[in-house]
Amino acid sequence: MTGLGNVLISGGASGLGAATVEAVREAGGAPLVLDRNPPADDVPYERVDVTDTEATTAAVHRLAERAGGLDAVFTAAGVDVPGTLDSVPVDTWENVVRVNLFGTAAVVRAALPHLERSGGTVVTCASTLGIKAVSDATAYCAGKFGVVGFTRALAAETAGRVGVTLLVPGGMHTAFFDAREDRYKPPADAKLNRPEDVARTVVFALGQPAGSQVRELVVCSDEESSWP
Repeated sequence: MTGLGNVLISGGASGLGAATVEAVREAGGAPLVLDRNPPADDVPYERVDVTDTEATTAAVHRLAERAGGLDAVFTAAGVDVPGTLDSVPVDTWENVVRVNLFGTAAVVRAALPHLERSGGTVVTCASTLGIKAVSDATAYCAGKFGVVGFTRALAAETAGRVGVTLLVPGGMHTAFFDAREDRYKPPADAKLNRPEDVARTVVFALGQPAGSQVRELVVCSDEESSWP
């Protein structure tokens, strides 16, 4: 094993997930991808919707078996459909929570036995909207606030066996905002981070020596409006 070892990345076909695939590779690790779409690069990949817990569990185990184990997991898969609570269709609203919270838990739950064997690390992806609530984001805030609580509890539960880091990123220059109504898109002069820069902080967390943990990382533009 070299570098970071085998790193499973959910949502690894685009955005921060894809940037982390490259960052892991550059650091000498071997990225593995879970996504509904194939990644651009030729990396081991399983097509799955993380809201399907049974399929996600099977996909994680298949990737781990192909790779000979897992050394780390980064849960980058996430979605948002902004709007007021009474304007977002119920199924859409609940799917945002399912992807962001239940999908994160499904990936981590399936990966835990492999990480316990390797003494590996989990990095979950919350958001600055997981620590600060704003209007027209009830589903996203519910999911990401949930990721914060889930991750803190997981760190307590697995202390000494599996490393756990909570990543709290601000807005980034990705396709995340593309499908939104114009009023919910960042303005042209918005101060956003590059996903490549945020991805390097994931690698930093994964590269800590045994017994040392970066428990929480807030990574955002120095003019980020949703933090603190």
